[in-house]
Amino acid sequence: MSTTNLLRLILLAAIWGGSFLFMRIAAPVLGAAVLIEYRVLFAALFLAVIGVFLKKTLDLKQHWKHYVILGLFNSALPFLMFAFAARTLSASVLAVLNATTPLWGTLIAAVWSRTMVSGKVMLGLALGTIGVALLVGFDHVSSKPGAGIAIAAVLFASFNYGIASNYAKQAKAVEPFANAHGSMWASALLVLPVVPFFPAPGEPTIGIMGAVIALGVLCSGVAYLIYFRLIQDVGPSSALTVTFLSPLFGILWGVMFLGETVGWYTFAGAAIVITGTALVTGFRPSFGFLSKARQA
Repeated sequence: MSTTNLLRLILLAAIWGGSFLFMRIAAPVLGAAVLIEYRVLFAALFLAVIGVFLKKTLDLKQHWKHYVILGLFNSALPFLMFAFAARTLSASVLAVLNATTPLWGTLIAAVWSRTMVSGKVMLGLALGTIGVALLVGFDHVSSKPGAGIAIAAVLFASFNYGIASNYAKQAKAVEPFANAHGSMWASALLVLPVVPFFPAPGEPTIGIMGAVIALGVLCSGVAYLIYFRLIQDVGPSSALTVTFLSPLFGILWGVMFLGETVGWYTFAGAAIVITGTALVTGFRPSFGFLSKARQA
């Protein structure tokens, strides 16, 4: 991984870590449905503009079903669950719980392929469970009314990401930018019928709408462009490193901008979850520029 791609990776982790901050700001005012409709719509419009400049087409006639499935499990459902939970849970807790996504993906893959997982993977899954239990058990947020449902919603969101990742591996090959662009439009259509049943509980201010635009354009549109560039340059395994870095930025932004309090259990839980995720995914960091520096 070159220095440029390492910087892209850190930037992506900072952006995706910031998504929990923006949801925490906007969700109590707009509600889950309205917030996520704005998010995916702004992302879709942004990617449409980029698609015009890059001359990228969606080929809807051939791939519309694929976009709908990907949009449902990779965006619509998990985004709604995160926005719902953001009304109760802190950005720090949201970020750490999101790091369980690879754990769910591994479990789903094992069931999907009907294969037994190795002892190393089992250890990773156990550590992930312990890390979540530690975080939830000691964090004061877990004692709030509705916190149990909110925590379950976040874990269900991560479960949906696991479904999406396994589906994407089995689905027909579609150009990465088209996956992002098409799934955002599909998500906007899927979330739209839900909006009338869950109207915004409050009136958005300029600051709230700024958070919404940042969530859609920056945390969805721009983030996808960076992510797919990383996959192209360094491969999906190295790009997965963002899973380990995002919780750190989620905690940092929560403390800096929302005044959230984090304790030893926050960092301990995050470290255990990340270690478990590394074991499950078989991740082994390899940064080429560091090897070259040592050789020099």
